Amino acid sequence: MQPIIADWDAPKNVHALTSTRLGGVSEAPYAGLNLGDHVSDDPAAVGQNRQQLIDALGLQQSPQWLQQVHGITVVKAEADGSVPEADACWSDRPGQACIVMTADCLPVFFADKQGSRVAVAHAGWRGLADGVLEATLNCFDDPAQVVCWLGPAIGPEAFEVGGEVREQFCALLPASEQAFKPVAGKESDDKWLADIYQLARLRLNAAGVTRVSGGEHCTFSDADQFYSYRRDGVTGRMASVIWLD
Repeated sequence: MQPIIADWDAPKNVHALTSTRLGGVSEAPYAGLNLGDHVSDDPAAVGQNRQQLIDALGLQQSPQWLQQVHGITVVKAEADGSVPEADACWSDRPGQACIVMTADCLPVFFADKQGSRVAVAHAGWRGLADGVLEATLNCFDDPAQVVCWLGPAIGPEAFEVGGEVREQFCALLPASEQAFKPVAGKESDDKWLADIYQLARLRLNAAGVTRVSGGEHCTFSDADQFYSYRRDGVTGRMASVIWLD
């Protein structure tokens, strides 16, 4: 297992990372450390991969897995084995890991400067537009006291969307216009390249978060490290994990 470790200025008792596809026992087309149990992979392989993750991170409590639906529901992480329908979770209890899964969508990590509360959100374009980041911020007392890290997602040169997506973001926050550029040769088709990292930064900044880092990876273009739904269709999922000591 070779995860991407969050490079941010969170307190030292905050641990945050995104797994890659490296390691694991899943066979093609999920080859590697597939952690998604909803993509038709062998359940036994997924179970082994999840245990490999838990063992590698030294987690002593069951992590909070979610049934993600591209919504804005946020839940408190529990160790009771439940899998709630939600797209973000938070914890203020040491040792309780929060997890979201992605394969192009953006994982966004949150921690307060006191190191007393953490969260992670799954932000595809729908959830991002509908306010999943703002909903997650509501778990914290003061957005100005929150730091964020943007984990691996589809990059700005690969994320093609229609004009209706651009219009939705710009209607909510006009500054979002800067995160879109026309697709060369497809101008008449109203196709745009979207920078999901920049869109997330703009929304976080508008909500009062001033310290946002990350956003340098592209899951679509790096097939050796990352699963990508847009690239492969049938594929695995990475896990973005955060917890407190």
